[in-house]
Amino acid sequence: MKPFTLAALFTLSFVPNSFAALSFGFPYGNTKVRGVNLGGWLVLESWITPSLFDATNNSRIIDEYTFGKYQSSKVASATLKKHWDTWITEKDFKDIAAAGLNHVRIPIGYWAFDISTGEPYVQGQLPYLNKAVDWAAKYNLKVIVDLHGAPGSQNGFDNSGQAKSTIDWHKVPKNVKRTNAIIKRIAVMYKDRTGVVSAITPLNESFYYDAYGAIRWPYGTSKQSEFAMIISDAFQPTSYWRNWMSYPKWEGVIMDTHIYQVFSNYENSLSWDQHIGAACAKANNMKSATLWQIVGEWSTAPTDCTNSRSFFSRGSGSRYEGTYPGSTRIGSCKGLTGSGATFSASYKAFLRKFWEAQVITYEKAQGWIMWTWKTEHADDWSYQAGLKYGWIPKNPTSYKYPKVCG
Repeated sequence: MKPFTLAALFTLSFVPNSFAALSFGFPYGNTKVRGVNLGGWLVLESWITPSLFDATNNSRIIDEYTFGKYQSSKVASATLKKHWDTWITEKDFKDIAAAGLNHVRIPIGYWAFDISTGEPYVQGQLPYLNKAVDWAAKYNLKVIVDLHGAPGSQNGFDNSGQAKSTIDWHKVPKNVKRTNAIIKRIAVMYKDRTGVVSAITPLNESFYYDAYGAIRWPYGTSKQSEFAMIISDAFQPTSYWRNWMSYPKWEGVIMDTHIYQVFSNYENSLSWDQHIGAACAKANNMKSATLWQIVGEWSTAPTDCTNSRSFFSRGSGSRYEGTYPGSTRIGSCKGLTGSGATFSASYKAFLRKFWEAQVITYEKAQGWIMWTWKTEHADDWSYQAGLKYGWIPKNPTSYKYPKVCG
């Protein structure tokens, strides 16, 4: 849930002249990716789990960095351990598999691996990542390990670990060096488990060539891994990347695009039919990709109303209600977010159509991974809630509106 454009390219340090044919842990290109993000688990986001932040009674605590900085380490550590133990469990993996999905994308921050410069983050995430891989193996799910936050912040939002006005990741060579080391570490950790960890995203909403070498050759020899590498389109159109990092010089490169309809005044003002039409209009973009392309983040939320809720004390306001700086009120958020039990029949019918329009469209390319599996109070963003309240089908190929896009 973050609008940002960042394109940072670096020199690839090691590219052999020839390639052996690779066999990836998932038949990308032949079988559609259908998955869900495990947002708010190993990387905190206050809109997903506002109770963690509200319980601090400290307005300075707005992200995971300040969560560790402005309260005692004992309290922060105990709180996060309880959260990691309970927010996502084996049952979630069982339920995700039962819903007909084949992938989970797991965001994790650099601080899980390295706080060598004294950052106040609480560590302890890696055992949970390993548990997740084991659970995925048990339920025949594929894991995408997504490095979601980098030193200095790659996007300035809380989902990078630290909300800040300046983006320093690409400005400081040491930040990039630390990030590359972490990518190598992830690749080494799972180099012999590519049947489960089928892909690595080297940096959420950013990309660079160096990661390809780290991911493709984690053995320290000429032996190649069978990871796919997922890179961001940096919010550029598909045409911008035509024939970029293409086979046979590069293997197993997947382009990840994130599509939301809530981060502008215009998008919030769209009618329900216009939201559906905007989703359907992405079809040509999906079909024209020269790389395997997935939509790695998207949502059924048609508004930014989750930012207006009273529980979301750290929100910056809602464009829909006109409380966001520079916005004009469109209407009331009542009944558009919060618990799905409060949603009207007509709203749930729209959510079903909107879900189907996006799924049908994104499968014109290689598939999709919805953001996110669960939330505390924003069911319009929740796959789990959609299953419960009926706007997401138990089988992701079971359409009620197969002609929603005409």
